[in-house]
Amino acid sequence: MKDLADRIVSVSDGSVTLAEISWKHFADQFPNLFVKDAIKIRNRHVAFLANFDSPGVIFEQISIIYQLPRLFVGSFTLVLPYFPTGTAERVEAEGDVATAFTLARIISNIPLARGGPASVVIFDIHALQERFYFGDQVLPLFESGIPLLRERLRTLPDADNITIAYPDEGAWKRFHYQFGDYPEVICTKVRDGDKRIVRLKEGTAKGRHVVIVDDLVQSGGTLVECQRLLATQGAVHVSAYVTHGVFPNESWRRFQGESHGEDNNGNGAANGSTTTASISKGDAIDGFKYFWISDSCPRTVKAVTDRAPFEVLSLAEPIAAALRI
Repeated sequence: MKDLADRIVSVSDGSVTLAEISWKHFADQFPNLFVKDAIKIRNRHVAFLANFDSPGVIFEQISIIYQLPRLFVGSFTLVLPYFPTGTAERVEAEGDVATAFTLARIISNIPLARGGPASVVIFDIHALQERFYFGDQVLPLFESGIPLLRERLRTLPDADNITIAYPDEGAWKRFHYQFGDYPEVICTKVRDGDKRIVRLKEGTAKGRHVVIVDDLVQSGGTLVECQRLLATQGAVHVSAYVTHGVFPNESWRRFQGESHGEDNNGNGAANGSTTTASISKGDAIDGFKYFWISDSCPRTVKAVTDRAPFEVLSLAEPIAAALRI
């Protein structure tokens, strides 16, 4: 997370400085960690910028997170831009494990600092109810990357022709209150075997630059389906924004392939209120004018930098604002 940390420092007007941690491992691969100049952070407001992008790196970071408040710091803030287990928040059958709850419990046990409970800053957590997974020992602050998108939209040449689209009702519930001044399109999706089918529930895309908004993307299948559907509905351009560009197994590459103007049956435009579009998971598409992500997932940022249609909107300023005491 050093690149993001450097950006936070650059926008903080000198109020934030970087400390250093030595991340080494013993021969058995267990972590060998050391907080350099630990005495210098006594009575300071200390923040740790975390990245839990894989289970293998969580333990060593949790070890640091639990230790920092014990170094006689004035206050402690954990900044975890992407809460990675957010999609595993429900128990739908006996035996399901809600790992989002497990991670929230681990974070909730951060020791007290001199000034009291730790603050935890998270951006666009996947399910709204997950805010209740955290215990009273920490103070969660749930922020959003949407203001970054709104600022970017105002700079577009066609800023007065933007419509916001949601790929499903869950995305609408999360974000619609932040777009009350924009026309909206709501999609809904169903599954048919290995295929996903997207339907237009309400709104119109004809003649508009439609921006699909969601909290995260993994395979990107739903976004591709939405793009194709909106194109058949007459959208002039289709773009996308997600706060967390997870893209496991380099799935971002599918957005650099050839665009397809028809559905799986070879049809061009479809008519009627039950218009649908379907794709197989292996298809690639480049039908997005812009694809905005934040820098919450640094591996993805490094992979897509300078690759169209991707553009990174940095969380540095909202994080710096959250750290101000």
